[in-house]
Amino acid sequence: MTISIAVSGAAADAVRRHLGALVADEVASGITALNPTLWGPDAEAESAIRLGWTESVAISRPLVPEIVALRDELRAQGVSHIALAGMGGSSLAPEVITRTMGVELTVLDSTDPGQVLAALNDRLSETAIVVSSKSGSTVETASQRRVFEKAFADAGIDPVTRVIVVTDPGSPLDVSARAAGYRVFNADANVGGRYSALTAFGLVPSGLAGVDIAQLLDEAEAISLPLAVDSEENPGLILGAAIAGTSPLRDKLGLLADGTHIVGLPDWVEQLIAESTGKLGTGLLPVVLDEDAAEITADLDDFLLVRLVDEAGHELFPGGDANEVRVSGTLGAQFLVWEYATVVAGRLLGINPFDQPDVESAKIATRGLLDARPEPAPAAFVSEGIEVRGTPEVIGAASDLQSAIDVLIEEVPEDGYISIQAYVDRLALPQLAELRAILAERSGRPVTFGWGPRFLHSTGQFHKGGPAVGAFLQILATPAEDLEIPESPFTFGELIQAQASGDASVLAAHGRPVLTLTLTDAAANVSTLFDAAR
Repeated sequence: MTISIAVSGAAADAVRRHLGALVADEVASGITALNPTLWGPDAEAESAIRLGWTESVAISRPLVPEIVALRDELRAQGVSHIALAGMGGSSLAPEVITRTMGVELTVLDSTDPGQVLAALNDRLSETAIVVSSKSGSTVETASQRRVFEKAFADAGIDPVTRVIVVTDPGSPLDVSARAAGYRVFNADANVGGRYSALTAFGLVPSGLAGVDIAQLLDEAEAISLPLAVDSEENPGLILGAAIAGTSPLRDKLGLLADGTHIVGLPDWVEQLIAESTGKLGTGLLPVVLDEDAAEITADLDDFLLVRLVDEAGHELFPGGDANEVRVSGTLGAQFLVWEYATVVAGRLLGINPFDQPDVESAKIATRGLLDARPEPAPAAFVSEGIEVRGTPEVIGAASDLQSAIDVLIEEVPEDGYISIQAYVDRLALPQLAELRAILAERSGRPVTFGWGPRFLHSTGQFHKGGPAVGAFLQILATPAEDLEIPESPFTFGELIQAQASGDASVLAAHGRPVLTLTLTDAAANVSTLFDAAR
């Protein structure tokens, strides 16, 4: 078998408790047979149109020669660099695939003007861009497409020769792209974005960049039959029971890439699980960790460690008290197993794993701000060049930057977490990710870190729809240079500001504490921020 799973402690107890019933209820064969009734009557309509990912290997096979032929054609035209404009499920899987295979792919999943400019300036003359969106209405991807079209035209390059579109058949983007003469690949419309790793959304950018995508499908196909069989050996059932069947529920999942050859898989798993399960006041919160993370040794009652390893390393039901899951396997197999496990988790949690009811709320708030174009709310105060804003329970008790961070930490309940959301250029300020470890050590609670606006398409669902136990730290930066969006009344700088403000307003409306820090001079302010956080 191309996958191995080992469980211990509470995870082993969960598997013992639930595996027999999952087998008896024929859940695995039901998923494979596209049975939409497995998640209850309220989920049936959505489930009926969202199980196509179980057939992705077979449906995607005919795409392979088309993708390879286009790759050869582009290379013959001097294209040696592929960029990808996409958000959430459209970008996370290709990023994992190409990084694991050691293939270059520039992933543009941001509206920060500095990050967009960096992608535009990166060998434009030898670049083709894949524009990935199920509908084409995603504001980030539509804006990125327009700016690349203009850049190509300004450089004397016909955009038709350099823009490749991946979208659902019959979508507005499908219609407009074909009318414009672009090369279009259609994905299966019965697959949601976060389940699309093995569809055109994962395969087109990865294949054009140089990945052996036939091998990736082979890896997934090798695990397909074991996942379809109602057996206590089924890895999807075992993993789903382990992560969602603990009692009491250990709903913080620490994801640790511990010596695996697969690069970045925790980030993909984070979206899959958080967006699929975080709703109706319940859900599983993935926490992407490094090997020195404080959460690993903190002995938290609501925490379960999931190690992604190259060898699972022990038997299915080992002795000992460690509350741990270990998963090893090829990348293609991991994609499919985690998808099965996530929908099994949804069944155990009593939720619909295919909808995302709270994601739209932040989009609506963003659109409202972009339409109204209000003046930015004044800062509550400015501390050493950092503008400080926030909800009343945070700002009302703070007098400077350090006390504001202190108050936010105090707002975290015993079963809570902190979410750091960095709406900045992650290429220019990668060190901000180190704040995660600092606040985890200080608070004694799990801390997540997300680059904005990317996380809005993943953990953003959990933040609003999951348990109301989060405290939120937004970090923004005044851009050194803004960038116009062609055919748009707002700039990239205004867009990312509206996305941050819109999400903050929705979180506040849900009663979540929010602290927003704007770096007016990022290079000078970062050390000040770290000093205050410590």
